Amino acid sequence: MMLKTHFDSVEKELLVTAQRPASSGHNLHKGTPREAFIKEFLMGHLSEKVAIGTGEIIDASSQPGDRRNQNDIVLYRRDYPKIDFGGGISGFLVESAVATIEVKSVLTKEELKKAFISASNTKSLNQNEHNAFRVGYSPPSVMSYLIAYAGPASLNTVFEWKNEILQETGLVYPEMDPSVNQRVQIASPALDGIFILGKGFMYFDNTPLGLLPDQARQDNPRIKWVFCNSEEGNLLLFFMILSQIVSGTSATVLDPVPYLSGASYQNVAWGT
Repeated sequence: MMLKTHFDSVEKELLVTAQRPASSGHNLHKGTPREAFIKEFLMGHLSEKVAIGTGEIIDASSQPGDRRNQNDIVLYRRDYPKIDFGGGISGFLVESAVATIEVKSVLTKEELKKAFISASNTKSLNQNEHNAFRVGYSPPSVMSYLIAYAGPASLNTVFEWKNEILQETGLVYPEMDPSVNQRVQIASPALDGIFILGKGFMYFDNTPLGLLPDQARQDNPRIKWVFCNSEEGNLLLFFMILSQIVSGTSATVLDPVPYLSGASYQNVAWGT
């Protein structure tokens, strides 16, 4: 299979390339190039329907000086505006955001917990837009993913960390109907997927691209997560999930009125 061969090769290349900054003495100097490698991969492979940036996501109620997530990677709609903060950092209207991606050199429980909280903050933002029509798959919310270059030897450990983090933070992932058609309409409250290059993946089972057979959900309707230990195929699945997210067609129009709520115009005049 050509795609699998290609993406397995790219996955291996990313792991090798990520060793370049390893001799740096500062974590920022190690992490930033690794984020750039993932950005380059996405720019070279994803549809041009979305653009790729770095920065904050805001909604109409966001205030100056609020503590907000600094997202490593934001996939956003090209037909929406963005705010230039300088230095390659931007602000994105939540209505334009398609997905966020956190990039980690090494995944630890503490880093995973931060990613869950960050994703939860993004998901809590309010969207103000009018939808005319949708064709194809439409994600139920801004999607949030984490991709890491290294981590625990087994994804079973990541799954256990997830359970502990949900207990510590109070985040609750909803129960879902066994039907995939129903599941894809359910938004997760935080992270949607975790991918560790060369090791495996874990995802919330509300994606139409799920790997489980329908019968598994019928037999075990409480299934919420799927995880797999795998040395290859991780980047391919990540790419295909992202591709499906951006493949649908929709006509949504921004409602700008809520963004004007903080403005005060004292000398408005009118005439005929």
